[in-house]
Amino acid sequence: MNFLKKELENIKNKGQYRELTYLKGSQNKYCSFEDKKVLLMASNNYLGLCDDERIKKVSKDAIDNYGVGSGGSRLTTGSYDIHKKLEEEIAILKNREAALLFNTGYMANIGVITSICNKEWIIFSDEFNHASIIDGCRLSGAKIVVYKHSDMKDLKQKVKLYKGAKRIIITDGVFSMDGDIAKLPDIIKISKDNDIWVMVDDAHATGILGEKGSGTEEYFGLKGQVDIQVGTFSKALASEGGYVAGSYELIEYLKNKARSFIYSTALSPIVVSAALKALYIIKKDNNLRKNLLNNSKWFQEELKERGFCILESETPIIPLLVGDEDKAMKFSKMLFEEGIFIPAIRPPSVPKDTSRLRITLMATHIKEDLNFVLDKISYVFKKLK
Repeated sequence: MNFLKKELENIKNKGQYRELTYLKGSQNKYCSFEDKKVLLMASNNYLGLCDDERIKKVSKDAIDNYGVGSGGSRLTTGSYDIHKKLEEEIAILKNREAALLFNTGYMANIGVITSICNKEWIIFSDEFNHASIIDGCRLSGAKIVVYKHSDMKDLKQKVKLYKGAKRIIITDGVFSMDGDIAKLPDIIKISKDNDIWVMVDDAHATGILGEKGSGTEEYFGLKGQVDIQVGTFSKALASEGGYVAGSYELIEYLKNKARSFIYSTALSPIVVSAALKALYIIKKDNNLRKNLLNNSKWFQEELKERGFCILESETPIIPLLVGDEDKAMKFSKMLFEEGIFIPAIRPPSVPKDTSRLRITLMATHIKEDLNFVLDKISYVFKKLK
């Protein structure tokens, strides 16, 4: 086992050693980490629904109705009527014929990519795609062609270079570390001009982008243009699990071929109930989403006014660039001491020399909270110099 110790030492020497920070209580704007109450500015709980009383109530009711575990895989004893209902509702939100639940977004990406693609396929993958997409591509055995991040000229050139009957472009809808949105209109045009499938992972867009919160396709007015839509319930929808939405044939195919679906115990009815209620809430209430995005725009402008270098986005994800890994870690630690939790993101999660504080806003944050954060960021930054 000496090689494990040696490898851990190497990770520490590179400044890339990771440790868990434990939270007490509910996922809300104020949380207790390590017995210290802090303002949480890093959660994927974008709409603040993780502690919503309406969702907690249906989750408690689900325990009374279904118990706590699902008892088996979906193809044996684990399929419940509530699984079917959530699949029907996510298909409606995504304007698709059908949908299929997976235990995580990671498993959804792994399942769909490895089920469809093999060595006969060519995958065009954005260089900043999520690790679950990257791993799915590698496991599929397909020829992987990585194009520069959101560089449509590079994508076009590589599409011309790599011909084949079985080709697919895979991209995140919203990129989790940069907060930017994929250039979906251009991607769709390239796909149509060259008879290529398109798959979009809308994990950070579902519930956030579009008039009804449907995601990037709705945001760009491209209804029905994406062949395969993947996403999660663990961000704006305040629960757990992933999904794939598409044609009836696609979903039936995945039921029979996706190993991460077939060989996994089904999601607990409790978390499915929570996701279903969250879905109903976002369908009926646009105000949470609109206020969140308005606050995000305002917060970015304030950061720029104060001289900070940020990657501008149209989402609640706001990367404050620091560059140096050690400085980013120190910045995060000092903010924690001031009562704000914003983790530092370092390589290999982001490219070298682009370490950052990944700020994310929640709908429950108010201007008083955000002004407090702005003042503390400015204060700590001065102390760092």
